[in-house]
Amino acid sequence: MDGFNPLRWMACAPRAACRSELLCSVTQIASLIRRLFLVVVLGTAAVSAQAWGAPVELFPGGSTKGWGLLTTPAAKLSDVCRVEKGGVLWVAGKPSGFLEIKPPSSDYTLHVEWRWPGKPGNGGILVRISSGPKDGVWPLSYQIQLKHGFAGDILPMAGARFASQLTSPAGARVPIRAHGAPDNEKPVGQWNSCDIVCWSDSFEVFINGVLQNQATGCQLLGGQLGFQLEGTPFELRNVRITRLHGAL
Repeated sequence: MDGFNPLRWMACAPRAACRSELLCSVTQIASLIRRLFLVVVLGTAAVSAQAWGAPVELFPGGSTKGWGLLTTPAAKLSDVCRVEKGGVLWVAGKPSGFLEIKPPSSDYTLHVEWRWPGKPGNGGILVRISSGPKDGVWPLSYQIQLKHGFAGDILPMAGARFASQLTSPAGARVPIRAHGAPDNEKPVGQWNSCDIVCWSDSFEVFINGVLQNQATGCQLLGGQLGFQLEGTPFELRNVRITRLHGAL
């Protein structure tokens, strides 16, 4: 099963170092230092699981207990989500809006497995959802794009900011920081994994185990996390979160 691996995470550093922007600023060097620190911590977690705690299933058995739903027009969770064989959660993809839940900490790793059961389309993960201005139904937050063909892009939503350079033109209606490695989404119908490491004022995005993107100098430092409904049905499984701050 593909997923986030701390040793693979560290191994991404040399590949990322080839990118022209990686070592051109103090913030990016700090990101590598944080990565090394977390590899030590996450590697130790296997030995001292009691100190760091075990990953928490966010949809145990497909249950949406604890989740909220904000859509336009308003809808009920039971109308949007259903549990399928093996505890897989099917999500209708509409009406437009998002599922949200409060994470146990502002610093965490999030593991998500998703697939398109039919025609692929649009969707995303929202992190650090905060109160403030909205862009239609979308809240102040950062979107990790799961849209077919664009998995791993980062979109600062509703005016959110970070220090990392955008790849979209200045003043673009939709600001984007495109993923850096070649597309590695699996064929339609197969399961993909997305791992997000939120740490201090930064976060990193891995698609199917490959480092695809990172953002540093984030304006938003905490908040809810969620899944976007953007018109296309999708399925989720093995959605797990692990705190990075724990009793040592």
